[in-house]
Amino acid sequence: MLTKINDIQNNHAYSKVIPELFANWEETIIWSCLDGTMGDIYVKDTGDLVSAMAVLGDFCFFAGKPDLELVEFDTEDRPDYLIMVPQTEEWGRFIEQIYSNRARKTVRYAIKKEPDIFDYARLKSAVDSLDPSYSMKLIDEELYHYCRANLWSRCFVSLYPDYKTYKKLGLGVVILKDGELVSGASSYSTYREGIEIEIDTREDYRRRGLAYACAAGLILECKKRGLYPSWDAQNKWSVALAEKLGYHYDHEYTAYEVFCNRA
Repeated sequence: MLTKINDIQNNHAYSKVIPELFANWEETIIWSCLDGTMGDIYVKDTGDLVSAMAVLGDFCFFAGKPDLELVEFDTEDRPDYLIMVPQTEEWGRFIEQIYSNRARKTVRYAIKKEPDIFDYARLKSAVDSLDPSYSMKLIDEELYHYCRANLWSRCFVSLYPDYKTYKKLGLGVVILKDGELVSGASSYSTYREGIEIEIDTREDYRRRGLAYACAAGLILECKKRGLYPSWDAQNKWSVALAEKLGYHYDHEYTAYEVFCNRA
């Protein structure tokens, strides 16, 4: 049996041990789970706290002593698709063992978390240079629902169940063309000190510099609010965009794209 821990910081049994299992893992999705902002931490219901799993949205991080029961977890709200990130190669072998050909091993790219490295004048120039035929707006209630209603933009707001929650925790910038949303940068998730950025552009508007302008706008909005805009790259294009914005590449890491259901 697995136990879901909703409040680590106020639970003396878990408040020290679990953060230690995830120590030195600079992933804001883990931090969201640890600080209670979003997501869940799971442990085995044995009292022996040597392993833990952090789950938020499409992401799942395994830490501590590798455990098959945690890897094959099946809760009512488990997504059909997950990006599973093993802390060690042994965790990875367990993922491959359990999910076999439903798990595709891949590489992601960690970006350094460095406050106050941004050239804000340059970012403002990127926003100001946006073609006048486009308009940039913060995600308000109307745009929140617009994002949820369209598959390509759903991830901008999908982890916030309603606009009230998004307004409290989330932050996003979108670009409109003739009243239609064509690009955006928003908080995929939120932790106490900042957000994890999700960015995308509608396919027919890509390669026009819109993602760069949106990301610049979101970083500037984060500065106003004292939030850190964390960036994790799925591919090398994302790394290049991050570096253009002022971020620095850190390292690559192994992840598994897993289709959990057998059907």
